[in-house]
Amino acid sequence: MEDASDEYYKEKLRMTPRVFMEIVEALSPLLQRRVTFYRVPLQPDHIIAYAFYRWASGETYESSTSSFGIGRASGLIAVEDVTRALLRVYSDKIVWPTGMRRTLVLRAFEAKGFPNCYGCIDCTHVYVDKPANAPSENYFDRKHRFFVVAQVVVDLDLRITNVFVGYPGSCHDIRVLQLSSLWARAEEGDLFRGAPVVLPFEVTTHCYILGNNGYPPLEWIVVPYGGTRGGNWVTVARTQL
Repeated sequence: MEDASDEYYKEKLRMTPRVFMEIVEALSPLLQRRVTFYRVPLQPDHIIAYAFYRWASGETYESSTSSFGIGRASGLIAVEDVTRALLRVYSDKIVWPTGMRRTLVLRAFEAKGFPNCYGCIDCTHVYVDKPANAPSENYFDRKHRFFVVAQVVVDLDLRITNVFVGYPGSCHDIRVLQLSSLWARAEEGDLFRGAPVVLPFEVTTHCYILGNNGYPPLEWIVVPYGGTRGGNWVTVARTQL
């Protein structure tokens, strides 16, 4: 990775070289391989770069591994190992805003005309290889690709504050929401606390998140007037805000 340009990192790995090296430094102790009689192990930066490339490109293991000079089996292991390492090292990075961060998030959205707003919710597709031992049609989309659904909540800085992923692509966004921990915690009153406010369109509400027209009317999900049906609300909200 020493010869890679800044453009390579941004285009292929979706991050700057500095961020990549910080991640390599944090994960390397968990990804060191032992040298054996049969082969020299892959270095941590090679493993991490491949995993991020695989996630960023959405390419199959067959096509993506060839770009890194590794086999499909090694690619599978690399992605699994990097995933476990990321979850272990950065387990505190995806958190619901509390304390000072909560104040900053609410203040930022209020300045854009959305008082008491915690963020925006939408679903996206995470493409996968054809699942084994599962009905393939459950994961198949109109573009003839297999994917699982990822439900994501972001704040005004596009910082992820909640994520729920794993259900097959045939599962509707509303059903994914109902199955998520976000739904359970919101319905229990664990997430959205605060005095009610009157929104610009004369609706009294407590704290909430913004969603597109695909979401049901809920006390804690608000669809602004003029929201695009079926569009990527994260992009729409980012543009409007």
